[in-house]
Amino acid sequence: MRVHLLARFRLFRLLTWPWLLAGLVCLSGAAASPAAQAVEDPESVLVLGRISDDPRSHYEQLKPLLDYVVPRMAGVGIRSGRILMARDLRQMAAYLRRGQVDWVTETAGNAASLERIAGAHLLLGTERDGATHYRSLVFVRADSPVRSLQDLRGRSIAFQNPFSTTAYYLPTILLLDAGLPVEPLLTPMDKPSPGMVGYVFARTETNIGAWVHKRLVDAGAMSNLDWQNPQRMPTAYARDFRIIAESQPVPRALILTRGSLPPRVEARLREVLLEAAQDPEAGEALRRFINTSRFVPLDAADREAIGMLARGVQRIRLEVE
Repeated sequence: MRVHLLARFRLFRLLTWPWLLAGLVCLSGAAASPAAQAVEDPESVLVLGRISDDPRSHYEQLKPLLDYVVPRMAGVGIRSGRILMARDLRQMAAYLRRGQVDWVTETAGNAASLERIAGAHLLLGTERDGATHYRSLVFVRADSPVRSLQDLRGRSIAFQNPFSTTAYYLPTILLLDAGLPVEPLLTPMDKPSPGMVGYVFARTETNIGAWVHKRLVDAGAMSNLDWQNPQRMPTAYARDFRIIAESQPVPRALILTRGSLPPRVEARLREVLLEAAQDPEAGEALRRFINTSRFVPLDAADREAIGMLARGVQRIRLEVE
């Protein structure tokens, strides 16, 4: 009995440790003493959040930027910073509604959902690796009889994961807008119901390309940036493929704030982030923040694209999932 209980405890510790770490209050800079934490004013703490399946590595990405931002927010009463991870979109939405997270970095699809369900504010776009926007490409083998989205009826397509903007949300919206009913498949070997387009998650862009190349599925979807990256789309695969559809471009990544963040704090945060690209002291923090080169204002076209995504994601929830 003791051996059995010990084994169960070790399993519990293994499964819960990353999220215990994620839920810890992580102060910017040196850890505050217990006495300091006891008298700390919550309004003086800036909390940066992220949805994460790898809290430890994502903490290392976020902390340098938080350490850069916090000292520059002193004029609006900010004295320290924390990082809080969420397991999924629903938990992050709850954090934003409750005021437990002040600002968050997310992809366009998830940002659209957080704006709708949590009342988050779109603050800025993010330029990564020189790109501020991306779009979804749907592709097939060059020797495939599939010439258009309509030809996918009764066939299968590989996506990445259920939260990918360009490898799930956007291509699914394309299919639905084309009048094609969509259903999930358990494996790439499964066949969809008559008249349906079946989809399966491949987890990585490399797997998507490999499954199409090996004819396990009829089509695949990924961003134009991944399509151009030989590490994610090997040249040996790409030359055997043909693109049959493209989505409209959307912002690559976004910064959002909670709806209840005081306007003076939101305005100063926006100012600090916009100025970071011209500040030599921000260089390393930006690089480690998922290879960010700068933050950019959002224009009317960006907001329209996010609105389209929000409506599309809601439609996916109702009609597909």
